[in-house]
Amino acid sequence: MKKRFGSVCLALLLNLPVWAAVDVNSATQSELEAVKGIGPAKAKAIIEYREKHGPYQSVDELVAVKGLGKASVDKLRDQLEVRPRKESVR
Repeated sequence: MKKRFGSVCLALLLNLPVWAAVDVNSATQSELEAVKGIGPAKAKAIIEYREKHGPYQSVDELVAVKGLGKASVDKLRDQLEVRPRKESVR
């Protein structure tokens, strides 16, 4: 009985989606493209904007990226994040 219960629990856990928000400040193009709603052009634009203007302070800043408006950012919000940057120790 314990084996069967364990097997059922394991099967349920394996069927849960593994989800973690993508950090727009460290994500590669392929990591951004893995986000539903971001294709190659938007991923490239997000990275180019980041390289030109520096790290994003919040997900809301994505509205400044060509091809992303407020509605797009709102749809992507739960899949993206801006993680706090670690300060370098000197």
